[in-house]
Amino acid sequence: MDQRFPFGPAKEADGRWTFRVWAPRVKNCRLILRREGQAEWTGPMEGGGDGWFRLTAEAQPGDEYAFAPGRLDERPDPASHRQPGGVHGPSALVDHEAFAWTETGFVPPPLEEWVFYELHAGCFTQRGTLAAAAEKLDYLADLGITAVQLMPLSAFPGKRNWGYDGVQPFCVQETYGGPNGLKAFVDRAHELGLAVVLDMVHNHFGPEGCYVADFGPFFTSAYRTPWGKAVNLDGADSDEVRAYFIQTCLHFARHYHVDGFRLDAVHALHDHMRPAHFLADLSEAVHGYGREIGKPLRLIAETHANDPALTRPRSRGGRGLDSAYSDDLHHALHAIVTGERQGYYQDYGSLSRTALALERGFAFTGQHAGYYGRAHGAAGPDLPGTAHTVYLQTHDFVGNRLRGERLHSLVPAEAAKAATGLWLLSPFLPLFFMGQEWGEEKPFLYFVDHTDPGLLEAVRKGRRREFSRFKWHGEPPDPSALGTYLQCKLDWQAPAEMGYRCHLRFTRELLAARREHSALARLEPRHTRVTPFAPDGVLVMERGGDDGQKAVVVANLSDAAARFTASRLLPPGSWRKTLEAAEERFGGPGPSLPLECLGGEERLDLPPYAFALYVSA
Repeated sequence: MDQRFPFGPAKEADGRWTFRVWAPRVKNCRLILRREGQAEWTGPMEGGGDGWFRLTAEAQPGDEYAFAPGRLDERPDPASHRQPGGVHGPSALVDHEAFAWTETGFVPPPLEEWVFYELHAGCFTQRGTLAAAAEKLDYLADLGITAVQLMPLSAFPGKRNWGYDGVQPFCVQETYGGPNGLKAFVDRAHELGLAVVLDMVHNHFGPEGCYVADFGPFFTSAYRTPWGKAVNLDGADSDEVRAYFIQTCLHFARHYHVDGFRLDAVHALHDHMRPAHFLADLSEAVHGYGREIGKPLRLIAETHANDPALTRPRSRGGRGLDSAYSDDLHHALHAIVTGERQGYYQDYGSLSRTALALERGFAFTGQHAGYYGRAHGAAGPDLPGTAHTVYLQTHDFVGNRLRGERLHSLVPAEAAKAATGLWLLSPFLPLFFMGQEWGEEKPFLYFVDHTDPGLLEAVRKGRRREFSRFKWHGEPPDPSALGTYLQCKLDWQAPAEMGYRCHLRFTRELLAARREHSALARLEPRHTRVTPFAPDGVLVMERGGDDGQKAVVVANLSDAAARFTASRLLPPGSWRKTLEAAEERFGGPGPSLPLECLGGEERLDLPPYAFALYVSA
């Protein structure tokens, strides 16, 4: 951690606390301290001429405090570790050394084995707390999940929010359980062998309860983002702003034992005037701290840019991140099974583009894309499979639909299984969205709990504008209504129902196949070949393992049957079918493909949305 910029309070060896804040645009700053059982105390902080103000005082964990920069009234600490009364109230001291960890030597599995599971702490269970979510972690471990990805937990206004309106990035939202709630969640996850990934928002602050601009130049007018003012990463005083955000990750790695970070919308991190991009600096700091503690820490970028530089090593001119989102596979599979072509789906729906996404991770590597009106993406043939994180559902692609529909409510069950099989057996890192594993059909909608009526109306209008690009008709659910939020909570009785139970079994067996067959466990796109058979709607994906084992995935993505000789679909050799989506145990009408196949002139009849996995015998 860069000690030049020590954001946040610190407990000293003698038990006192040092309060510090960066406020370069004011001449003075006062500390307001409310110690339990004592009268409020206020005093001037010492300025060092470097924009920093400091004061060491007697205090106890739980004591509340605030700063008054210049002539302003009290403001919460921009690097507060706890906001017990919400984002508009005072901050509180947290003694991070007081938590009794039970699992202290956890090291995550190799990145090749990571299977992400994205969840919203408020909607994953009916209680909507991290403690309740922790009770479900044994289910996730048994399913085959290896990394739990939490949507943002930073303190936000109100009691319900997706988390991307956070204004206190060092905090944990109090209604979810606060600091100890997250620590207990991580501790339990590590006991079960699960890594924990925290979603970090560095590209913007939420519109309500954001007081950082009262202290310093956290924003710049040089750029704009879809969410308002851009964060100052390359202008005057940007050294401190960059350090502030880098320290948020180090803070959660150090005090909460978090194993990795999903970096929200990195394409909105505007940093063009400095020789080293913010992400490269972040990567250097986070990976360096991981080496220091003997545990690799992972950084995963959320982006739609198809930019291979994000995951190239810094030594080769890249940003040094571990993986990046690849929208192409989602768009390709969604478009082909739903038939949707509006918005960002307009450039997808063909077998050839789907094959490219399965084979390379990117379907667009510099070709013209109608949605963007320009060339999109760049080739990355040197990237390993771990450089791509892929998905069929995320909070964005479900929640940013007019009605929040999930894939299983849009297509027949067999189509959903075919898409699921191709996605899960691709040579990349898969990411689930909560409930997807059993085929959840309840919507996931956008929700907020702002207190400003004007802001709420602006949110409603913004949602309408966004939906107009997709030509969806009707009035979207009110984001501020409690009922909108309650609709999004998972129903944990659903997996016991027949249809959901069968899809869950299918998911479980696909994950097992991914682990058990070397041809699938090796995440190497260079050893993956995908052949489209148009106009039949059939895709064949061949993958190879280090030990010579080969696997072939056969999928019919059409609603019409197709007939082939085995030699057209399977390479010469002896093949054994390990699973077929149409089996009764997966809720299908019954298998139709042979159990053993020589790849010769046998006839293979593929019903609509057929899916099967063959491995070399």
